[in-house]
Amino acid sequence: MCGRFTFQPREELYQRFQMTNRLDGLVARYDIAPGQMVPVIIAHSPRQIVRMRWGLIPHWAKDEKTAYNMINARVETLTQRPAFRGLLSHNRCLVPASGFYEWQGEGRDKTPYDIHPEGQPYLACAGLYDVWITPRGEELSTCTIITTEADPFMARLHHRMPVVLARELEDEWLDPAMTSAREVLGLLERSAGLPLDAYPVSRMVNKPSVDGQELIRPIE
Repeated sequence: MCGRFTFQPREELYQRFQMTNRLDGLVARYDIAPGQMVPVIIAHSPRQIVRMRWGLIPHWAKDEKTAYNMINARVETLTQRPAFRGLLSHNRCLVPASGFYEWQGEGRDKTPYDIHPEGQPYLACAGLYDVWITPRGEELSTCTIITTEADPFMARLHHRMPVVLARELEDEWLDPAMTSAREVLGLLERSAGLPLDAYPVSRMVNKPSVDGQELIRPIE
């Protein structure tokens, strides 16, 4: 599962993901929660960075309540769920992050961990997006992050994790010419991700209203 993540914009962001535009007003975020607007990278002739709301609303949905149940999409059922099946061919995206949080333990004793790439400022989560028309007739772009079984490193913290794409596969993931669901799933299976590191952080991250650099400071 991926329920919270961090994002710190740097000048190298645009070169790192080869984007042709810039987003005004990007600020460092240390506790991004479902329902909030997040930066998303799409291949839209040319590659662009845009804002979308985290929590997918299918274009055919009658209301937006489904969004809070669709912050993540399990890779094992992508071709089975109607909300995701039709997006695999043309509506793939990258959700850039500086890291994400996961909790270890039971009940109130759970300890949050900051998980981040080793020696790199960003990781790219594989995502899907859709555009929903609000009752007022406005377009609302929303996204979901694909998750998979935890790799050996993450398994000590949680049994699920976001699909972190290997850097050399990011272009393929965004390639609009790849329209076969079988090829898309095969790409996800080939991705070895990135080397990750983790350390425990303050339980203040449990409150979405708290958002500051102190959230990613290591604690004993």
